[in-house]
Amino acid sequence: MSEIENKLTTNFGYLFEEDLISEIIKLGVPKSFNEDSTIIEVGDYIKSMPLLVSGAIKILREDENGEELVLYYLEKGDTCAMTLSCCMGQTKSKIRAVAETNVELVMLPKEKMAEWLGKYNSWQAYILQTYHQRMDELLEALDTIAFLKMDERLFKYLKDKAMVTHNDLLNVTHKQISEDLHTSRVVISRLLKKLENESKIQLFRNSIKVLEL
Repeated sequence: MSEIENKLTTNFGYLFEEDLISEIIKLGVPKSFNEDSTIIEVGDYIKSMPLLVSGAIKILREDENGEELVLYYLEKGDTCAMTLSCCMGQTKSKIRAVAETNVELVMLPKEKMAEWLGKYNSWQAYILQTYHQRMDELLEALDTIAFLKMDERLFKYLKDKAMVTHNDLLNVTHKQISEDLHTSRVVISRLLKKLENESKIQLFRNSIKVLEL
């Protein structure tokens, strides 16, 4: 058994029937992406659905001016409900997916998505749970924008980033943060200093240590 098959079995074996795992191994195409690589671009036609085998992916929305906003993160064992919707509806992607860390995926042919919904109870349950989880995360993102002050949004962003990467030392610039949160670098720099003064983070050159998780 290959390394990717081992990871598939480890991450999805407890979710899916043995026959479904066998089909995924047979039909899935392994792909890997380096950190910061674009996996799915806005406007792409989605021809296959990704299962995340290792690493973390950042899902972003882009406005008409090209400004981005982070919606949520995917971790190993996840897939993207928006990608599934595009697969099933044969529509263009409305999101951008970027590798937050080095990522391993198994790409599944879109032709199998509907077939497996009727064939495997575990696949149906997985897809429904995925939609439910992504909807919760989208509502959380909306609440964060609507109800949290910018310093609270910033600290939540840093904690989320630390949790999905399993590392409390984040290699990220003020400019990258400002782009993800759709605000100015000057504002982010000021608020990072405020969080440091509150002993919530520690600032280094091009990295940030999260002290409260």
